[in-house]
Parts: sequence; C-alpha cells; structure tokens
Amino acid sequence: MRKVLLSLACLCFMTGLAVATEVTLLRFDKDKKEVTVKEGEKEATYKITEKTKFTTTDKDGKATEMTYESALKGLTSEKSVGRLKFDITTKEDVITEAKMRSRKKN
Repeated sequence: MRKVLLSLACLCFMTGLAVATEVTLLRFDKDKKEVTVKEGEKEATYKITEKTKFTTTDKDGKATEMTYESALKGLTSEKSVGRLKFDITTKEDVITEAKMRSRKKN
C-alpha cells in the first residue's frame, strides 16, 4: 500500500512540472521576451528562452519546427492580439514548447 501511495504522489508531482494548455495571446514584449496570455479566465505571463521550441501544424496535422524569428512574426502582429490561439507547455513560468496552427490560405 505504501508503494502505491508513493507512486501516486510521484505521478502527481511529475504532472505538475510540465503543463500543456491552449492559450490566447494578449501581449508580447519583444525586449523582455515575455508573453502574456489568457488561460481560460485568468491571465498569465511566461518567459521565452533560447531553449523554447516552436512548431507549427498544418491542416493535415503535420508538425514543422519554426525558428524564433518566424514565431516573432505571429507574436508581434497587431492582428494576433486577442485572436492567436496556440498550445504551450510550461515549466514554472517558462514556455518550453509552443505549438501554433498554420494560417488558412485562401
């Protein structure tokens, strides 16, 4: 019984280390590399580091890695504020991975 409880406690602890969720972009500070997003009803601010991995998925679900400069185009666009939705994986207050959907082409 003790092993089961210990295993459950470790599982809960590891789940809390990295959390993935869909967010909406509210602000991006290019100088500080901070992203303010809306998670459900609350706002949160996360940092982007050189280890942050950016990917984009097309309509078929194929993932392609992006550069930081490519991700900046979407994050700094005035049209993106309040509209850009993407999935992030965080560890504490740092984004470790950001998955964005590719734009629909007309």
